[in-house]
Amino acid sequence: MIAGKLYGVGVGPGDPELLTLKAVKILSKADHLFAAASTKNESSLALDIAREHLRDGVPVELLGFPMTRDEQQLHAAWENNARRVAEVMAEGKNCVFLTLGDPMTYSTFGYLLRTLRTMYPEASVECVPGITSYQAAAARTLTILVESKESLVVASGVDGEKRLEQLLQSADRAVILKCYKNFPAIRRVVRRLGLEEGCRFVSRLGREDELVADSLSEAPETPHYLSLMLLGRPRK
Repeated sequence: MIAGKLYGVGVGPGDPELLTLKAVKILSKADHLFAAASTKNESSLALDIAREHLRDGVPVELLGFPMTRDEQQLHAAWENNARRVAEVMAEGKNCVFLTLGDPMTYSTFGYLLRTLRTMYPEASVECVPGITSYQAAAARTLTILVESKESLVVASGVDGEKRLEQLLQSADRAVILKCYKNFPAIRRVVRRLGLEEGCRFVSRLGREDELVADSLSEAPETPHYLSLMLLGRPRK
């Protein structure tokens, strides 16, 4: 029997002050904390952001999520992580899984949640939403995301060039997350569609090395992992 509860807590894009009151309250009462880390390192940005809100003495454990497309390796890691979380929950402990931004938006928590509910359907899980990077970027640059009848497309920069162009062609306004990997292709699409004017490029938002560029030409050739773009044609 799994007596404990798991909370997926979004810590926002980078600024520790952007955690919600509910997130801080849950962190202050957690019995055990989990955070995602690449199997190639032993650090977690989500943990760094939340650290000042943690109570003294709470156990912190990093779960490895490999950066690979090998389906077998990915599923094995997800199952191992779900099994470990369930073990701690079975001790009657309330656990927190920290994640950047929002737990339901491009988050490792999604993989853990889906696997845990498959392997342990009786497990109790609650999600605490967090501020997304593009919400914070819009606030930082004073960019109105959408208004009136406009629609917003949230696209992944990891997607193919053709697919990205199709999405942006039909969008009133758009956000491109994960700009770090295919940036040359992303830049070509933005220029082809005439979306350079009004483009905002934001990287490492809320951190000491934050970068905000008001045009595509000011963006770095090789963006940091935590980079995004806000796009939209000028409003009348």
